[in-house]
Parts: sequence; structure tokens; C-alpha cells
Amino acid sequence: MENSTVKYGKLPTVRVTAPSGAQAVVSLYGGHLLSWKTADGQERLFFSEKSALDGSRAIRGGVPVIFPQFAARGTGMRHGFARVSNWHLTETGTHADAAFARFVLTDEWLEPEVAAAWPHKFKLVLDVVVRADDIRLSLTVHNTGEAPFEFSGALHTYFLVDELGKVRIDGVQEGEFAITDKYDHIYFGVEGPLALRSGHGTLKLEQEGFPDAVIWNPGAADAAALVDMGDEEYDRFVCIEPATIAPRTLAPEESWRGWHIITAVPAE
Repeated sequence: MENSTVKYGKLPTVRVTAPSGAQAVVSLYGGHLLSWKTADGQERLFFSEKSALDGSRAIRGGVPVIFPQFAARGTGMRHGFARVSNWHLTETGTHADAAFARFVLTDEWLEPEVAAAWPHKFKLVLDVVVRADDIRLSLTVHNTGEAPFEFSGALHTYFLVDELGKVRIDGVQEGEFAITDKYDHIYFGVEGPLALRSGHGTLKLEQEGFPDAVIWNPGAADAAALVDMGDEEYDRFVCIEPATIAPRTLAPEESWRGWHIITAVPAE
């Protein structure tokens, strides 16, 4: 099936459709994955009904690209500028059972005030590959300048669930655990796949290149204080993010890549 450019609110987006019918929708604003549906038509990502869809602020839900700073761990913009910058689609197509698209952001396309605050030459590449029951995201950071720079990054994935208290997560500590309210924790040095179990089924989460994982939900009180989230929406998602938290240094002409592979596991 052909990939296509569509509007999502006021945002230009690219719909990536696999031969199986599985789909992903990626906004050029932020290089942001907004929706992922497996071949059975089931939406797997949470998206807030109150999220801005006009490019005026960061998008709430889906998969924001975090670069070059994680949260407030630095002197720059919280979670970095990649999620509020305009990316370019450079390649799209289908191959065998998969559809793919490539999105790029470089220092040349930044707003002047952003470029002045982080004056490094770089190229970010986000590759999205969709198959019937899985999606593969890779983020590549290239240093295209003549001086080294430091960065942190993550793919801040919001997974759709039916009820937060029924969610079970496995793979970041001994045994599975549940989340009932506010939760914000970084797990350093994650090894092996993670599993997310909810009323929407089981998702297997694999990551390569990203050494860490972040699990987050704002809980009822903090969600009520967010202007771009409904008061009860916290109960419908959990964020499980592959991340590289400690700043990495890239020398000139060096590159780094991190993978995030999400697979819907058939019910037994």
C-alpha cells in the first residue's frame, strides 16, 4: 500500500502503511509518531484529547523525540528542541512485508534562537519501519561539525492502556510490578526485553543502543495541573521510554544510534 501525506489537525503528517494494513502516522513537527495501529486495527499509543495540533507547543502523547537534553538535566530547553522543531521527510516506501519512512532534522533547519542556544552542527535521523505486528524506531545522531558535543536522548513512548491499575510491567526489576498513581523512575543499565501487559494485550519492548529505560505516569494530581491533558487521562497510559540519560560525547564525524522495537504478542 502507498504511504501518503495527510493533515492531523493543522499538522502535516506522513501515514506509513504496511502491506498488512498496519499503520503509523508521523508528524513533521517534532518528527513525532502520533499513532501506531497493528494489522488488527488496534491503536497502541495514547494521545491526549487536549494536545495542541497546531505546532504551538510540544505534542502530548505518541512518541516525542527527546534531544539533546533529557528533562531538566541541563541548561537548555526541557527535553530538548527536537520535539518542537520541523523535520523533513527524505525517504518513504514499502519492501516485502514492511513500510518505512525516514525523517531528518539538521542544525540548518532550527529556529535562530534555538540554534544560538545550542550552536552545534548535527544531523538527526529517525527511521520508522512498520510491519503487521511490530514497529521499529531508530534514532541516529551524527556530529557534522568540527567540535565535539554532548547529548542525551530518549523516545518518550506513551502506551495506550485500558486502566492504569491493571497494567503490569516486567523486565526492569525482579518480577513484574504495577503502577497505581504517580510514578517517575529511571532504570539504568536495562538488559533484555521488557513486557507491558494490559487490557490491550501484551507488548514486547526491545531496545538497542539505549542503555536505560524511564517509566512515567503523572498520577491524578499532576495530570490535573497539565493544560494539555484531561484530568482522567492519566488512567489511560503509561510511558516506557528507551533512553540514554548520562550525556554522551560525540566527536566530529562520529555517530550514535538507538533502536526501539515494539511487538504485539499474540494472545495464547
